[in-house]
Amino acid sequence: MIDLTIRLKEDPAGVEYVFQLRARDGVLSGDSTLPDPTAALAAVEQFGEQVFFPQPGPPRLCTQQYGGPQVAVVTGSFHGRQVESVFTRTDGCEISRWNAMAPLLGGGPLGGGRAT
Repeated sequence: MIDLTIRLKEDPAGVEYVFQLRARDGVLSGDSTLPDPTAALAAVEQFGEQVFFPQPGPPRLCTQQYGGPQVAVVTGSFHGRQVESVFTRTDGCEISRWNAMAPLLGGGPLGGGRAT
């Protein structure tokens, strides 16, 4: 079962958008509110384990590039495991994580979510 809440801000002082992704046994729930829930579910199934629960390893070298002020916080559950993951675009490694999960994070211009 997947039950995730995504809170997304274009910048720290901006409006917060809230999206939901819910699925059971690979089938989307009707109350998923992402712009493209099918693509979001595919991204979560493909990359969720490694992005939400990274394995310890050697330190990573990340390019020092800035991708923007966007911040997304993903909470909920992924196949029975609790998720609390923050996504930013502050360096090359974080941009890579963001890009892997882009459909989950709203997938482009904001507008489909519920502003809070």
